[in-house]
Amino acid sequence: MADRGEPSSEPEGTATIEAYEIEDGVVFYDAENPLAWVEANRTLTLEEFV
Repeated sequence: MADRGEPSSEPEGTATIEAYEIEDGVVFYDAENPLAWVEANRTLTLEEFV
């Protein structure tokens, strides 16, 4: 059973997420799967996806 007493500094599954800025915002992508992407019309936090 995992110890849930202390939160990890990095959410599970986000180790390979990278980002770059574009004119209209920021693009987040998985460096291990660069064709995986999310498009949103509002600001989202990574925590909403993990």
